[in-house]
Amino acid sequence: MAVVNQYKFAGIDNSTSGAALTPLGASVPSVNETVVIKSILVTSAGTPSVTVLNNSITAIKSAALTANVTTELLTQPLIIEGGKTFTVQSSTSDSFDVAISYLNIKKEVTT
Repeated sequence: MAVVNQYKFAGIDNSTSGAALTPLGASVPSVNETVVIKSILVTSAGTPSVTVLNNSITAIKSAALTANVTTELLTQPLIIEGGKTFTVQSSTSDSFDVAISYLNIKKEVTT
């Protein structure tokens, strides 16, 4: 079994009202993947609160953001296990952007 490490960046420009965003894509990491998130940057046109959910558990519940300022939400890396969901959600309908930098660790079967 080979392990492949891929450093990636994902960003979403969101203008919908309080919708749950899935920065890692519509599909969750597959069971043979582990994602290590190093940075979650958020920018908003207004002052919403941001919630980050890891497998439906609140991992980050931030205070209200300052309008037009980019804020780093993480102080330590966040691990997303394969087959688990990762979402970011805003409390209001303000325009809201999220950008994450992460390491995707894939376990590949080689024959």
